[in-house]
Amino acid sequence: MAEAQLQQFLEKVRQLNAFVARSEADPALRAALRDCGDHHQVVALARSCGFEIGRRWGEAPSGDRAGASLVQSPCPAAGEEVTTVLLQTPQLRLERIHSCSASSPEGFWYDQTEHEWVLLLQGSAQLQFADEPEARSLACGEALLISAGRRHRLLASDPAPGTIWLALFWTPHPADSLPTH
Repeated sequence: MAEAQLQQFLEKVRQLNAFVARSEADPALRAALRDCGDHHQVVALARSCGFEIGRRWGEAPSGDRAGASLVQSPCPAAGEEVTTVLLQTPQLRLERIHSCSASSPEGFWYDQTEHEWVLLLQGSAQLQFADEPEARSLACGEALLISAGRRHRLLASDPAPGTIWLALFWTPHPADSLPTH
């Protein structure tokens, strides 16, 4: 399986898990899910909650997202994140991440093999880098470049309506020389 297909599969699993968790925590959503008569109704219900679970293996994103809003969507449950892949090629991946009162688990550090550039479209967040003594605060409109291999973690994101990130990932090439801070 190609890396892009693996990432697509893992993203669908994350979306499904988040949708299940929300439906277990929200009696009204659980009732709406129970009332669905077929797969298409379940997919539509999930989409109305900000989850994209309808794609099948190798299928491109459904619908034309050209007019879709990057900031207008239902807020995930507290402590959750919903990630939507907006664009993916062999060279890069663009994601929209909607966080609500989310943080990395205690002791967990992201240690990615890809460079990541993030821009906050809504809200604020606090990040901790393993090589810095103080946490960094980001506000709406601020961007940050995180070099591959730079360990970091999310300390906090805003409560509802949440923090919305635009994240661009790409694999470094040997000639890349990005700043470490």
